[in-house]
Amino acid sequence: MNGDMLELRSARWIARFAMEHILREGMRAVDCTMGNGHDTCLMASLVGASGHVDAFDVQEKAVASTAERLKAEGTADRVTLHCVGHEHIAERVTEPVQMIVFNLGWLPGGDKQVTTRWDTTRRAVSDALELLAPMGMLSVCVYPGHAEGKVELEGLLQLFSSLPARRFNVVRHAFINACDAPECFLIQRQRD
Repeated sequence: MNGDMLELRSARWIARFAMEHILREGMRAVDCTMGNGHDTCLMASLVGASGHVDAFDVQEKAVASTAERLKAEGTADRVTLHCVGHEHIAERVTEPVQMIVFNLGWLPGGDKQVTTRWDTTRRAVSDALELLAPMGMLSVCVYPGHAEGKVELEGLLQLFSSLPARRFNVVRHAFINACDAPECFLIQRQRD
């Protein structure tokens, strides 16, 4: 923000804003695409010593980078790192979660041929929705500027538009005047 002016910001900013306003000491969170560990570390600091974060990535490089960041920040003891795809979330996380984050695409600075794919993303997002605690939130950033990102965006639009309004609130953040700009979906489970 600049003074009293509201500044419209990126999809990633919206996702971070949601994390900072949902997560508190003692809560549980999941980073389904750990990448270089930025979201995982933020979540670990927000849930505090009595909370817990599970983080997923298929690339060993991502897991190692995240482990180093967590160790440097002194929060490694509250995070479980899983070197498996996010489609395994329901096998590894069994308790209700207050915040689940997906940042789709590829590892920043990594091989752009290794990217999230709709078949595994669909399964992971569907399972994540079932893991949300009442008033818990799912954040999904998608990047339609590459072929698989376009497929994921179309799939997410279909999936999220079919969710029952009595159970979920769904918001789509998109810059409609910027072709292929990243988008963020925020899905909040209603109170039971």
